Amino acid sequence: MQSLKSLFDRKIQTLFPLVLYSVLLLGTSRLVLDSLRSENSYVFKVYGRPARGQGGRNKLPMAVLPEDRIGEDCNVFEGKWVWDNVSYPLYEEESCPYLVKQTTCQRNGRPDSFYKNWRWQPHRCNIPRFEPLTLLNMLRNKRMMFIGDSLQRGQFESMVCLVQSVIPKGKKSLQRIPPMKIFKAEEFNASIEYYWAPFIVESISDHATNHTVHKRMVRLDSIANHGKHWQGVDILVFESYVWWMHKPLINASYGSPDSVKEYNVTTAYSLALETWSSWLESNIKQETQKVFFMSMSPTHLWSWEWRPGTDENCFNESHPIQGRPYWGSGSNLEIMKIVHDALQKLQINVILLNITQLSEYRKDAHTSLYGERRGKLLTKEQRANPKSFADCIHWCLPGVPDAWNQILYSYLLKDYQNFS
Repeated sequence: MQSLKSLFDRKIQTLFPLVLYSVLLLGTSRLVLDSLRSENSYVFKVYGRPARGQGGRNKLPMAVLPEDRIGEDCNVFEGKWVWDNVSYPLYEEESCPYLVKQTTCQRNGRPDSFYKNWRWQPHRCNIPRFEPLTLLNMLRNKRMMFIGDSLQRGQFESMVCLVQSVIPKGKKSLQRIPPMKIFKAEEFNASIEYYWAPFIVESISDHATNHTVHKRMVRLDSIANHGKHWQGVDILVFESYVWWMHKPLINASYGSPDSVKEYNVTTAYSLALETWSSWLESNIKQETQKVFFMSMSPTHLWSWEWRPGTDENCFNESHPIQGRPYWGSGSNLEIMKIVHDALQKLQINVILLNITQLSEYRKDAHTSLYGERRGKLLTKEQRANPKSFADCIHWCLPGVPDAWNQILYSYLLKDYQNFS
């Protein structure tokens, strides 16, 4: 019995210093934390407090891990669409109040939802998963602007939907100030914006809602009215294609605004990009600004191109084109070359996001009969005539534009340290 008591006493003597050490450590930690909360904290005196009001929320050093960066040998534009109904879609229609009716296909009556569950997978590498807080931290005290037509507006809405869920109610807003839409994340002092400019240069179609579709006239050497809205924007994402392709010829002026004549579309497009390039070289500061150009968004107007012997369009398509290369006639190779040549000549760096081929496979993801025409949903009679009324240009959301934004996000991550 005595030996048992001695053993117990020895154990107590052994444990006592450990217990005492733990109590002291806990007390010290509490003092440190209390000190950190104090306005007179040494840490805050040396490093400063997190900013309040001006993007102070979550203001911590942001580490980008090597596996989150795409390598120089990673071609994110070559790959395939893989079925993923576990981690995709990245958001749902009902979770994003900022979507317009043109893109909410399921809400508008589309019976299937397969188009939401395909993930773009490059052949030899991976695209980092989209992390909303990471993007918002990259955008802290910055502006990102999408510039182009309604397809670019879809990419803007996709980006807003990808980030908005992590922002508390009352700390986010969407303003419509034609020709712009501005989404603000208050606690990051960040904005994601959209600017309507279907030709990039100025035209008679520049009013955001009251514009003509069939009668188009472009001022090929005029961009200043647009450019004043782009000055100082930290991340600019341009796109312009489908409005040029209405007819082989387009009315345009070059030099005197009163001297209007018909131009071949490819000639006019090339002149417009020259005007845009001159504006970039005069206004962009590469140390603080980044510029991207989205390649053409493809159309799927003729089903015989992917399924020979048929005479339909994208209506009722439910799966991507798989197992073979595909390039539709709606994607103009001459325009692609003009874009490539213009970017090669630029004195500043503009990153081309070549989303055309990956989007070519997605004949299933257009709004088809489940979007809007002239601001209204299709009538029952119009839906009964898909050959005339199916929209095989615009995309459902969630959908293909989310992949475009994941690629944009991966490029921002890749250059984050240099850019920040």
